[in-house]
Amino acid sequence: MSGTALPAHRRSIAPSGTGASGARSYDVAIASDWTECVPGWTGAPTPFQDPVWIETWYESLQDRAGLTPLLVTARDRATGVLALHLPLVVDETGPRRIIAFADLGLTDYNAPLLGPAAPRDHAGALELWQAIRSALPRADLLSLRKMPATFADGPNPLSLLRGVSPCPLNGNEVRTGEDWEAYHRSLAKTVRKELERSWRVFSRESETAFRIVTDQGEAQRVLEVMARQQEARMRSIGADYRLDEAEFDAFYRRLVGRGLGHGYAVVSALTSGDEVVAALLGIRNADTYVMIRISNAGGEWSHCSPGRLVIDKTMEALHQEGCRSFDFSIGDYDYKRRFNVEPLPLVDFTVSLGWRGLKSAARARLVSTLRRYPALDRRMRDVARRAAILWRERRP
Repeated sequence: MSGTALPAHRRSIAPSGTGASGARSYDVAIASDWTECVPGWTGAPTPFQDPVWIETWYESLQDRAGLTPLLVTARDRATGVLALHLPLVVDETGPRRIIAFADLGLTDYNAPLLGPAAPRDHAGALELWQAIRSALPRADLLSLRKMPATFADGPNPLSLLRGVSPCPLNGNEVRTGEDWEAYHRSLAKTVRKELERSWRVFSRESETAFRIVTDQGEAQRVLEVMARQQEARMRSIGADYRLDEAEFDAFYRRLVGRGLGHGYAVVSALTSGDEVVAALLGIRNADTYVMIRISNAGGEWSHCSPGRLVIDKTMEALHQEGCRSFDFSIGDYDYKRRFNVEPLPLVDFTVSLGWRGLKSAARARLVSTLRRYPALDRRMRDVARRAAILWRERRP
């Protein structure tokens, strides 16, 4: 990875103070050159904080107009021990200057990378946040979304702050345990029988197979087919589709190119000869696997449910390799529930950093409040819907 400095407009971030916090216990450093910071980051709480993911994200999106990398590192002032890293960007693509995670819809779970000095209680988290806040560059809004509240070894310090709210999205996790057959028997009988039937129907066709793709050239070919299948599916239902944009396409290609060889990026597929019937892209960290893109050919293959089948076969193959946590990522879809997923709650932290961010921060608090009262939420949505209809009817 090149250590070449970013273009001048990428180095224009200036902290509101001196670049270090004035808080009692933490020093905070701000950087905009990801090539100097990311490769040494460790302690990923989810596979999305693996240096491969973060480095690939910044490399692929660095030239997108309106985005500037913002890498935050906090250390214990007395000892120099790491408290956390935050992989952020300054987003100026809209009317407000927003500080957010390096995401743009690609990263399902956002989180800080924690070090030994990370706080574990509200008081410590508040002190750390005050140090970070004083070092941040000028912006209107801080919007940190889709964060797990807890990690395997303790709390997410940002989830301990006042103003944190439930995220409208949630993860979907399956923990299979050691016995794959026992997990499979736990599925609803209709689901299990359908998967078995689908495999019989699929495998009766000539030259059909399931495989984990390990060859880089073949993996890139499968990824290309996946992109075409996804785009066709989304266009057919009138859904917004952005993954065909150059930077997003480059991100996935680089992710597979960089992560396939050591098992971080996992490409699996159902094939019939050279035809890709269904494809699945995921990322893996130790015993945890997260699905991030899926597609299928549809049409004449629909009778064997290739989408669900490629998930089932991928889980089985990775279970044999030691995976025990299978994460279907964000999105509340019926097919995920068929695999007995458990919801993984996520939280958001939205803070106004200037008067232009007050409205957005207030809206985030209102939405969070309404989520705690479902009946009121439905009533307010109904009022808004009726008002919109009335406004359209009254237009000349």
